[in-house]
Amino acid sequence: MQTELPEPSADAHAASDALTRIIAAEIAATGGWMSFARYMELALYAPGLGYYSGGSRKFGAHNAGGDFLTAPELTPLYGQALARQVAQVLAASSPLVIEAGAGSGKLAADLLLALDALGCPPERYRILELSGELRARQKATLAEHAPQFAGRVEWLDELPERFSGCLLGNEVLDAMPTHALRWDDAGLAPGVLERGVGLEDGRLVAAERPASTALLAAANALPIIAPYRGEISLAARSWVAELARRLEKGAMLLIDYGLPRHELYHPLRDGGTLRCHYRHRMHEDPLWLPGLSDITSHVDFTAVAEAGFEAGLDVLGYTSQANFLINCGVGDLLEQGVGASELRARGAVNILISPNEMGELFKVIALVRGVPQPLLGFCRGDRVHAL
Repeated sequence: MQTELPEPSADAHAASDALTRIIAAEIAATGGWMSFARYMELALYAPGLGYYSGGSRKFGAHNAGGDFLTAPELTPLYGQALARQVAQVLAASSPLVIEAGAGSGKLAADLLLALDALGCPPERYRILELSGELRARQKATLAEHAPQFAGRVEWLDELPERFSGCLLGNEVLDAMPTHALRWDDAGLAPGVLERGVGLEDGRLVAAERPASTALLAAANALPIIAPYRGEISLAARSWVAELARRLEKGAMLLIDYGLPRHELYHPLRDGGTLRCHYRHRMHEDPLWLPGLSDITSHVDFTAVAEAGFEAGLDVLGYTSQANFLINCGVGDLLEQGVGASELRARGAVNILISPNEMGELFKVIALVRGVPQPLLGFCRGDRVHAL
């Protein structure tokens, strides 16, 4: 029990208990063990009970019942700066924006308004969102902040077979199910163990087994010095590769926290990057009340770049969020503000670009097909060479 965390409500406890029973039943039916990737998938996305598919509030301030703040929640300047890069992509491809995992809908509203102000509103804005609860919140946000664009927005259950335009993924990859591993250097037969979940007296407990052949191949390709604990998101790689296959012309702009491979799997990070978020508190026990905490891991941006490149895309930019936003003119946008709202905006922008806040932790990568360089957001401080 994470005693330092706020006590969930009785309804939240009941929902978690129901999800725990579903997970335990699947573990029992499949030999007494479940991979962490499958556990994470159920904890986050099980219909009606998972973190993102249940009814709890995720995005927003603590006093509003949220668990964490994303960049669009901090200030509309984030979307306004991003719009300048999106506008460049749309001009070189098609007037379509697809946003994967649109959260509260705040980024969609801000982007539509900002692109309109730039004179290039998209003809269509599509949102790929599997959570019914989040779809409802996105619709409410758009109705409140950008009602004039209601006819241009549609929700997708799956990606179109082919598309051109700009695809956005803001904090999407970190929440994709990841495999958890332990590299062992002890005993007569050191090797790679896959961490997962088992059952003990009806309770969910951590359990391990030898890694599968496919996972072992991915693990052995990493610059790991055992002993080590870390994660490999095969799902993120597959998702990027599939998107790349479907992109005819345009760009994928992916924004998330993570590192190049040689930094992510550095010996100083030998404890892995799995983290959980609940009511603006971070904890490291993903088995605590399944369905109530967000579960994330850092993105391997080298793997993202490889997946896109192998599917025929060009890697036209990789940089920190701070560099990207500054290149896109967030400073100029900030200077246009006045009064008390400007003071709040300055504080928010400081969080977005400060190296001690989100500025260095978050990265932006651009995977493109048929879009000429240079891209605005990467004109200074590009780090593709570091991938």
